Amino acid sequence: MNILIIEDEARIASRIERMVTELLKEKLTSISVCSELDEGKVYIKNHQIDLLFLDLNLNGENGFDVLKTFSAESFHTIIISAYQERAIEAFDYGVIDFIAKPFDQERLAQALARVNGRTNKTGPYLKFLAVRIKSALQLIDIQDVIYFKGAGIYAEIHLKDGRTYLHNKTLEKLGQLLNGPFERIHKSYLVCTSEMDKIVFHSGNPHLSLKNGEKLPVGRTRYEMLKARFTI
Repeated sequence: MNILIIEDEARIASRIERMVTELLKEKLTSISVCSELDEGKVYIKNHQIDLLFLDLNLNGENGFDVLKTFSAESFHTIIISAYQERAIEAFDYGVIDFIAKPFDQERLAQALARVNGRTNKTGPYLKFLAVRIKSALQLIDIQDVIYFKGAGIYAEIHLKDGRTYLHNKTLEKLGQLLNGPFERIHKSYLVCTSEMDKIVFHSGNPHLSLKNGEKLPVGRTRYEMLKARFTI
């Protein structure tokens, strides 16, 4: 895992670096620290990272500028900040966790476990997803999403109005972010539960019929879970 810390207080940055190194051990590939907002932005543009630890107040500069610029990218973000009142706003931008200062190693371990998909999601519902269209970012309301389809290192976002966008995060990473009513029905599909209609069979295989008429394949390990929801 390649990690970047953007934190202007050297003592806190060093503490995060030490704790993360102890927690991840051999899973850690690299860890870097930037003390200024612009320095951090340049680093992200020129390096492939998997996880960002971000402070919201960097020498008076707003850490949300990083979220607004890079929220459509493939890496996860964990906020570490004393500004707890901004937690909900941060989750709106798709951060995977918000750690309030002061913090201890146990709380940091919980956040890393969430990144690795080992804990239940506890944050507020994600409200928006940012997608990059040419050189601009566009926010998509999660309520407009019918389902996500895995597309290699990307995920397709299928909306109620028929539009489709490509997101830089994989289906697995999006699943870690979505606290709302979405269920994994197949290794390649994550579906909004309110858009589900019924289970049907096609060529002997179960499919999920959506309210818009689309039919999506159901994985064998997910069939029993869905069967309990619908009358076949």
